[in-house]
Amino acid sequence: MDSGEHKEQPVLHIPEDPQHLSSSSVSPTVTSVSIPPSPRKEPTPSVNSKTSRKPSAAATPTGGPRPSLSYVPPPQSLKGPLALNKFILYENRTRFYVVASNTSDSRHRIMKIDRTAQEELVVHDDDTIYSGKQMSGMLKMLEDGNKGSGGLGKARVIFGIAGFIRFTAGWYMIVISKRSVVALLGGHYLYHCENTDMIPVCFSQKVEKPAEEQRLMNIFKQVDISKNFYFSYTYDLTSTLQHNLTKPVPVESSDKWMFNNRFAWNYHMLTAPFAHREEGPIKAHWILPLVHGHVDQAKLTVLGRVVFITLIARRSRHYAGARYLKRGVNDEGNVANEVETEQIVSELLTTPFYYPAPRESTASEGNPYRRAPSPNYTSYVQYRGSIPIYWTQETNAMTPKPPIDISVVDPFFTPASLHFNDLFKRYGTPMVILNLIKRREPVPRESKLLDEYTQCVEYLNQFLPEGKKIVYRAWDMSRAYKEKTQDVISYLEDLAEEAIHLTGIFHSGPEPASHLMRNNPMEPYRPTIALQNGICRTNCVDCLDRTNAAQFVFGKRVLGHQLYALGVVDSPNLSFDSDAVNMLTEMYHDHGDTIALQYTGSALVNRVETYRRMPHWNSHSRDIIENIRRFYTNAVLDADKQAAINLFLGVVEKTVSHPPQRGGYRAWFDPAHLEPAYRLEDCERGLSEFAEHRADFWIEYYRPLLFTSLGKHFAYSMNSTLKLPG
Repeated sequence: MDSGEHKEQPVLHIPEDPQHLSSSSVSPTVTSVSIPPSPRKEPTPSVNSKTSRKPSAAATPTGGPRPSLSYVPPPQSLKGPLALNKFILYENRTRFYVVASNTSDSRHRIMKIDRTAQEELVVHDDDTIYSGKQMSGMLKMLEDGNKGSGGLGKARVIFGIAGFIRFTAGWYMIVISKRSVVALLGGHYLYHCENTDMIPVCFSQKVEKPAEEQRLMNIFKQVDISKNFYFSYTYDLTSTLQHNLTKPVPVESSDKWMFNNRFAWNYHMLTAPFAHREEGPIKAHWILPLVHGHVDQAKLTVLGRVVFITLIARRSRHYAGARYLKRGVNDEGNVANEVETEQIVSELLTTPFYYPAPRESTASEGNPYRRAPSPNYTSYVQYRGSIPIYWTQETNAMTPKPPIDISVVDPFFTPASLHFNDLFKRYGTPMVILNLIKRREPVPRESKLLDEYTQCVEYLNQFLPEGKKIVYRAWDMSRAYKEKTQDVISYLEDLAEEAIHLTGIFHSGPEPASHLMRNNPMEPYRPTIALQNGICRTNCVDCLDRTNAAQFVFGKRVLGHQLYALGVVDSPNLSFDSDAVNMLTEMYHDHGDTIALQYTGSALVNRVETYRRMPHWNSHSRDIIENIRRFYTNAVLDADKQAAINLFLGVVEKTVSHPPQRGGYRAWFDPAHLEPAYRLEDCERGLSEFAEHRADFWIEYYRPLLFTSLGKHFAYSMNSTLKLPG
């Protein structure tokens, strides 16, 4: 299937010497890769699938083309974003050729990686976009030009390049060899990395220190990329839904890196190899930012209306590590166990992020946008992170709970000021802090942190202007549960309602018209989109058990507001004894277990049922086992785990720490960061631009040439509250 501009003289950018070509696409006899649309575990695709065909020329009575099974959507324009999601790697003795294609096999790119140099990584990425015919001719030329070194070499299917790493000798290329679909957002698939391969770049690699090379490789492999690493070809998983929809990447910046590198765990493997490259890093369409955390999605059915609930947790790569080895904050203001949790609730009346334009509509001067943004997407973002002061816990094989030591007393709370200034920049104001650590203890442990943290917030707050001060809520959740003096869940719901009213939620459209008909003066109708400005920052000591229970209550409360904004329910108050809340509880359990395993090596100890006083019959024995596992992991395995994370992230531990740089003792914040992070007028304009130019979901979603059954579609087989008889 070739576009009209290529039916004349083919525009080929072919150097005389084939060795100077950049990455490859599909072999002369191979021009596409068949990939099933969305089974959870995708089998390895065949390399011998058909080339794309032209649409049928037969006309319908209305004058349009006759629909047929061989119809392919129009090829993407040479201008604008090009989504590459199929890769074939050709390997011979002197070079790698990587050929990337879009889903419809109408556009291809090619990249060459030299295999003769050991010390230097030589990568040539061609800017030219090739059609199917052009790429077949290109690969035929490469096959002929490389006969001396074995032609194009053997081909293998990969699903993306995760980066390049070097230990003591040559470079290795990390490629994704297996993936599975875990979520669907606006027609964009989110994938879990199931398996990766580490391929030596240099064909005849000479290792002078084989023992050291093997040791470092074993350490690197301790960070298992096949667990809890996620990516997407067409959706920016490192940023929130509100950011992606309201601040779209300009079309002219499609080749630039526009993702949030804070949550891209392979950022070092993508940047370090090209630090001294004259052309700079490789283009954005060749890289896949890997997000470490958790992604889960489930389907809620309410009287025939289908609602998707998506939970995304992103772990920061800054100051990442094991439990007792990464505590508090570092000099740059980055805290330990920093995780951003986003809860997205959407009604799938239409698949994409927009409503399609009417057939007869055309762009006019008064209305430059033909598509309308879909009003069926809502989201809410929460944040967890360690207490931002200098504190440590020295691990001891004989002490399950080491004493807490405030290692450096800073009267001006410099690292905390850097941390909160960064949160203002990312999320705006207001900021709500929910501090859940213990207030009274027989032997002071956590309470020392409470006093220091309270002083910190009070000191920083006195310099903030009125209306922008940090909202600080300290509550001893553990004591309230043990003494049975108050209902833990009800109190958390009150705190959640307060925080939601302060920060708001994101909704991509106005309220349903049914809310306007009620004519309630207490709740005025909202005719515009809704935005979240500000964040709720939750913490306990580990930011695990109590924090996850609190974030679940926030999630449960905000789920009611999200369903109410979509017009699914009549009131934002949801009962705990409902299918929706039961499903959300399981999702937050999985979310909390995953975050806990990454940080401590064991699952959650106290779950939501514990604080609801509805524990399972085996919960006590399970908590004991998890405590033993957590103690063993922290005492024995954490040092190796920290070394592996540092090597993976490219972190070099500082032997001498310099005092942090500070803007001022009183003016510790940037006044520009106190302004709203998202303005209504700008976001409405950005949302319309996104719907018009950046939301082409069919790039990946539709496979018109592939025969599939309904049961294999991810949206059909997703976990659901719908209970079928039998």
